[in-house]
Amino acid sequence: MTSHPAPDAETAPTLPHPAAPVATFVVSAVSLYLGAAIAVQLFDHVEPGGVAWLRSLFAALILLVIARPWRQSWTRADLGWAAAFGTVLVTMNACFYAAAEILPLGTAVAIEFIGPVAFAAFTTRTARNWAAVGLAGFGVVLLAGVQVDGSARGVAFALAAAVLWAGYIGLGHRVAGRTTGLTGLAVAIAAGTLVTSPVLAPMATDATDDVRWLAAAAAVGVLSSAIPYALDQWVLRRVSADRFAVLLAILPATATLIGLVSLGQVPSGPETVGIALVTLGVALRETASFDARPAPMPPSP
Repeated sequence: MTSHPAPDAETAPTLPHPAAPVATFVVSAVSLYLGAAIAVQLFDHVEPGGVAWLRSLFAALILLVIARPWRQSWTRADLGWAAAFGTVLVTMNACFYAAAEILPLGTAVAIEFIGPVAFAAFTTRTARNWAAVGLAGFGVVLLAGVQVDGSARGVAFALAAAVLWAGYIGLGHRVAGRTTGLTGLAVAIAAGTLVTSPVLAPMATDATDDVRWLAAAAAVGVLSSAIPYALDQWVLRRVSADRFAVLLAILPATATLIGLVSLGQVPSGPETVGIALVTLGVALRETASFDARPAPMPPSP
């Protein structure tokens, strides 16, 4: 057996502080939902589907410059999987924004989380995951019951986003296994933007009426896509998939807090209980076995 010399002080890698991934994830979460709060306010001027499309357009431009995926060889299969992944992602964001136009931000996020929790349960059938589904599902039922009288359409859009999120996770793992770094995500968002443009781009035409709306949409792309996706990649390389799943439990609470501070959305007692149950379900969830190499997974739209 040959031995390798120990690295000296100048060449030894510097390990991050154990709290660094958690702090980074919190920054990512705050950025994600600050962008969502800007998007909600932008709905007064641009349709939610148009905001989702503009978000993807600006995020794609930024990520393509950062990742430079043209340096990598791409097969037709690679591009096909990336296009499917990106189309689901952009459509998911559009459904989420349609829900957030009607529902409080924290409620829309909590309902949407039934997607990844259910995905984990059906791909890794353990008592812990079924308990997670039970908690999250009960929380979603409670939230839906609070909202259904005047916001059934918003609940329907949030549930559609949840289904798409589950599909996104499966496709994301496929793309992550065929690409490196942010290249797959950059190509996916660009392809998804192109594929959805016939439907969503016409909804964005009102943004051209005022440069402020375009600037706001660009800010949404940076805050809700480029920054959190890049930060999450850093976190995913430093924590286990199970720990990342626990970190995801921060998100419904973060969205509720951002909604309260930025949009004045005060949750009712039942909404607070429902969001708390979903948060517990997300924290309890185990990840599927193929999460050993996690997808470049945005925590939520």
